[in-house]
Amino acid sequence: MASARDVPKDVPGGEISGKDKVLESGAALVQNFQPVKQICAHLNAFHTYADEPGRYVEANHYCSHLTSEIRQCILYDSPGPDAKLIGIEYMVTPSIYSTLAAEERKLWHSHVFEVKSGMLIMPDPSVLGLHQAWEVAETEEMKEVVHLYGKVYHLWQTDRGDALPLGEAKLMTSFTAEGQFDFEKAVGDRDRRFGTDWKRKQELRKGIEDAGVHEDADWAWKKRRNSM
Repeated sequence: MASARDVPKDVPGGEISGKDKVLESGAALVQNFQPVKQICAHLNAFHTYADEPGRYVEANHYCSHLTSEIRQCILYDSPGPDAKLIGIEYMVTPSIYSTLAAEERKLWHSHVFEVKSGMLIMPDPSVLGLHQAWEVAETEEMKEVVHLYGKVYHLWQTDRGDALPLGEAKLMTSFTAEGQFDFEKAVGDRDRRFGTDWKRKQELRKGIEDAGVHEDADWAWKKRRNSM
């Protein structure tokens, strides 16, 4: 339950009322919230705007498996109790991606660079004595994610300081290669907050094999190259 100190200071409105807290507490006792209880993984990475490649946002993904080939994620701007819900992402396997129409495939992005560069992480729960086991589990998860294609929309442009989710939803994409943004600054800052190290992740993932990226994926970067 959010307390006064958990209310975002950059969002309209004040402390959550006592009445709302009581109503929410009562609902939590009798409702089961099954959809959100299916969330089984927290991933952290960066998205860039499809119509403005290079402008980026850090996103915390809370994901669940809808089927063995489809995942769905809720995106927040932080892992804290006052986090803003900023978007959604769907992830599918190559076999599903290949069945999509060509124009639809252009809306989806790959995860190869995110995984292999060490940018994409599953934040360590910091349980005493389990760090090494967690690294092994994370690397195994990355072996799955490296093959997936994602379709992501952001609803709230927090990076430009919007106090509310304004305007239309924005199609986002991933970074696909070095030099597309200030990687060391952005990822380094993230690592300091989470106590992680992208260089170590990169080393641990050297042996992860990927099957390549479909020619229709990551279209925002290809369109940008063609216009230059």
